[in-house]
Amino acid sequence: MSSPAYIGRFAPTPSGYLHFGSLVAALASYLDARANDGLWLLRMEDLDPPREVAGAQSAILQTLENYGFEWDGDMVRQSERHAAYAEVIDRLFEAGLAYACTCSRKQLEDHQGVYPGFCRLAQHPQQDAAIRIRVPELEYHFIDRVQGEFRQHLGREVGDFVIRRRDGLYAYQLAVVLDDAWQGVNQVVRGADLLDSTPRQLYLQELLGLSQPRYLHVPLITQPDGHKLGKSYRSPPLPADRAAPLLTRALRALGQEPPETLADARPRDVLDWGIAHWDPTLIPRSRTIPEAQLR
Repeated sequence: MSSPAYIGRFAPTPSGYLHFGSLVAALASYLDARANDGLWLLRMEDLDPPREVAGAQSAILQTLENYGFEWDGDMVRQSERHAAYAEVIDRLFEAGLAYACTCSRKQLEDHQGVYPGFCRLAQHPQQDAAIRIRVPELEYHFIDRVQGEFRQHLGREVGDFVIRRRDGLYAYQLAVVLDDAWQGVNQVVRGADLLDSTPRQLYLQELLGLSQPRYLHVPLITQPDGHKLGKSYRSPPLPADRAAPLLTRALRALGQEPPETLADARPRDVLDWGIAHWDPTLIPRSRTIPEAQLR
């Protein structure tokens, strides 16, 4: 049996509840998958237990169900994938492609987020140290389906980046690459806050011999102060009794033009309309959309 031509996913982090910005990203990934007769997988990115909010995982699942989303197969938790991450890190370390770093935040605070390579030539043990991946002095670029061409020079703009934190927790950059490849994901639809992360993921895919998905980064919904809607800013959770109107509003944020009557329909009817009329070329070519601009 051949695998589907399109495999997408939604991968929330349980550091809070789903909010309207999460809904826009979930809706875009869902509609893009279903409009292409593809699979839509659900993955819980629970890599950081200290930041996880109690009850958030079950609340996220309940909200998705309340809003009519149906995912394919069982949900995957990244917390169950630690052995796979550790195996790859050991392999990279043994090949000299990764190294232990004991730099403190204070040592790095004057370097504008670009790692200066202090530990590159050191021989620190892996214990009580972060693990960084060596990056080449190369520019990586890709064509995003909405944002267009994006370029980033890893050496000058990022530097060697962390793949396992000093506290032993695995970094998002490594986990997302390994899990997308493991699940066969070939279409990634997510928020534009992750656009800057993509070249690091392209490099890891290249280094590990993994295929590169196509990317589509949707605009972030921002608050009046310019910050994105998010858990750290206590954005309100999605109410169950307003599923249809908020789905309709999310469609408009994605440049689609649903009829006003959909706001009074069932959530499933809104999603069905969205699948039938999905046109990703209408998504605004912008990294952000102020929430106040949405009708």
